Amino acid sequence: MASGWFGSEICGLPVENERKGEEEMYTYNLTQWLAFFIIYCFIGWCWESSFVSVKKKKWVNRGFMHGPLLPIYGSGAVLILFVSLPFKAHPVAVYFAGMIAATILEYVTGVLMESLFKVRYWDYSNQKFNFQGHICLTSSLAWGFFSIAMVYWVHKPFEKFVLSIPEAVLSPIVHVVMMLAAADFALSFKTAIELRDVLVKVEAAKKELKLLQKRLEVVEAVIADEAQQRIEQAQQQKEEIRARITDEKQLKKEQALVQREEIRKRIEEIMQKGKDRSYLTKDKLQLLRRNPGATSGKYKLAFAEFRNETWPEFKAEVKEKIKEKLEEKLEEREEK
Repeated sequence: MASGWFGSEICGLPVENERKGEEEMYTYNLTQWLAFFIIYCFIGWCWESSFVSVKKKKWVNRGFMHGPLLPIYGSGAVLILFVSLPFKAHPVAVYFAGMIAATILEYVTGVLMESLFKVRYWDYSNQKFNFQGHICLTSSLAWGFFSIAMVYWVHKPFEKFVLSIPEAVLSPIVHVVMMLAAADFALSFKTAIELRDVLVKVEAAKKELKLLQKRLEVVEAVIADEAQQRIEQAQQQKEEIRARITDEKQLKKEQALVQREEIRKRIEEIMQKGKDRSYLTKDKLQLLRRNPGATSGKYKLAFAEFRNETWPEFKAEVKEKIKEKLEEKLEEREEK
């Protein structure tokens, strides 16, 4: 049975395998490599779908394609076998060869898919020691251990199974599966391109919306600024009017004070004149004395002054009335 070493048909170099002192040489042809690719694509799909389904607690058909194949796993497995099997006698070399090859494949595939479809189908951004989110240290180390497992344990039963199938049977099966996979990939590729176009349109719409929101904010700010300016202008005008009214009130008050002083002076003059009765000639005084019962309804106060019979009361009454009139006039002026 084949031990899994490459021959010159595919690898380009014959590889010797020492088993019980015998030298054996084997080759994988293209059909067999494609068979291994299909098998590992299916195993990868089973692993990913089961893991994600358990994590999400519902069935998830994992992968880029509709069918039960994950090309990244098939490509990775074939690449690991291709670069690692020649170093089968050296486990450390197998580890690092597989780790480096798988990491490069994962990075290149991730970059190409994101640049083409604008979508990351895996992302290690939340992992420590990641590079651009496409690869990370944890994943690379896992690829190394996976390479060890592939070369020394996992690949052996599949190798036996594939090599046990006659070429006449294996070839049509592989070609039919590959054609179905190619059709599935083409359909998935078309869907991914359409998704990319939708994402581009949505992103453009979001940018336009943000631009419109910024323009709206600017317009609102301008409107608010104009409104504030108008409010400030109105407030300023209000303050000016209030200041003008205050000035006018102050002016009126000052004028009223001046007039009050003038009126007070006039009152004093009148009072002084009331005391000064020099204008009453002797004959007038005598006439009043001769007619003690004489009175005047219209000029009562003046007549009483002439008689000097109620001068203190008259003086107090006159002052009170003048004071009341003066206060009324001042209040009217201040209200105006």
